[in-house]
Amino acid sequence: MCFLLQRITGTLALSVFTAVLGSLQFGYNIGVINAPQKIIEAEYNSTWTHRYSEPIPEATLTSLWSLSVAIFSIGGMFSSFCVGIISEWLGRRKAMLINNLLAFIGGGLMGMSKISQSFEMMILGRFTIGAYCGLASGLVPMYVGEISPTNLRGALGTLHQLAIVTGILIAQILGLESLLGSEELWPVLMGITVIPTVLQMALLPFCPESPRFLYIIRCQEHHAKSGLRRLTGRLDVSEDLAEMKEEKRRMDMERKVSIAELFRSPLYRQPIIIAILLQLSQQLSGINAIFYYSTSIFQKAGVESPVFATIGAGVVNCAFTVVSLFLVERMGRRTLHMLGLAGMCVCAVVMTIALNLLEGVPWMSYISMLAIFGFVAFFEVGPGPIPWFFVAELFSQGPRPAAMAVAGCSNWTANFIIGMGFQYIAVSRNKIIFLLNMWLNICCFKKISTILVGSDASIHDKAELTEAKSSQ
Repeated sequence: MCFLLQRITGTLALSVFTAVLGSLQFGYNIGVINAPQKIIEAEYNSTWTHRYSEPIPEATLTSLWSLSVAIFSIGGMFSSFCVGIISEWLGRRKAMLINNLLAFIGGGLMGMSKISQSFEMMILGRFTIGAYCGLASGLVPMYVGEISPTNLRGALGTLHQLAIVTGILIAQILGLESLLGSEELWPVLMGITVIPTVLQMALLPFCPESPRFLYIIRCQEHHAKSGLRRLTGRLDVSEDLAEMKEEKRRMDMERKVSIAELFRSPLYRQPIIIAILLQLSQQLSGINAIFYYSTSIFQKAGVESPVFATIGAGVVNCAFTVVSLFLVERMGRRTLHMLGLAGMCVCAVVMTIALNLLEGVPWMSYISMLAIFGFVAFFEVGPGPIPWFFVAELFSQGPRPAAMAVAGCSNWTANFIIGMGFQYIAVSRNKIIFLLNMWLNICCFKKISTILVGSDASIHDKAELTEAKSSQ
């Protein structure tokens, strides 16, 4: 590991740190809606009463709250589909810079919703910040993957997920009622998402554009060389340039790859199906239900301090993302992903048993809490970080933007379904809800295993195989 750290130059470290500030915001806006749920619902009720002189119906409140949570994913779904177009048009760095305008607008709308007595502003702000995060979820892994040395690509790619879970943890801590999760300060909690935006905008001008983008897409060899020298700390970058020349040669021999072509071409069909399945396995595992609703889940599980238990889950989240950072290059992508899905299935069964026995066996609340911690830990071992950087590794420069758009849209669509539907399902199927997640995990596990059967290689090796095919 020390050898790997020696390969990280100051410019590379700055560039990766600056890029993953977008990932930090992504995580923050996933977690920020959780802790102040009851306070914001009370504000919705107050606004409704002020307008209509009667309390808000419970079904309407549930719908408004579910929409406030899930519309974040709708914004992400639409914008993630534009990642390829925007990144090719503006470049990776400039696209991240301009994307910050959405964060300013979204943070402003959410922060001003209380004083304006408008839950519509809150919902619109969530949609806008979701659109920001949708673009960031594609742009950040793409940029980090393209500027990282090959032997560091997996480890640095995991930093995207580490920043997401760190953002979730920060949101959970700041959401404590003693800090910003109070009746008076929750608008500040929602609005301070603009702080990382300011920092990223200040630092991005000091980061080089992706040399691969400059050379392969823009044909700017001089600027690509300059960027490579800054990122690697070496004057002689001929080896890196030769690799990009070969990729450009292969790309010039191919037709421009559209989204439709990814599914029509036998060369890309299997890789894009694998990419989609990995994204679906990440979201349909049920992890975002825990991120969105963990406080109420711990409450139903009989935990005495559900807010602090939620923060505990956030700490576990961060810790096991760091574990994945060290394991991903040693154990391989496929092994870690499958291990994570299998562990989550076991934890889902334990959670279900504990919730069903809770009334007769009070100490089952501790078992359910440990099962949730285990669920989160296994998620971060594989299904959490791997899908984000996997697509950038699996596809060459030509089809990469289109593939990132498809994979990102798949992720956000599943995210929306979970965010919108979990609360309704939990009301009617409270004690068996995680068995549904277990079944979905098993389906994804079997499908991914079937596609990759017969190969002992990791997903990373599968990426190299696809790269080799495209050069034939």
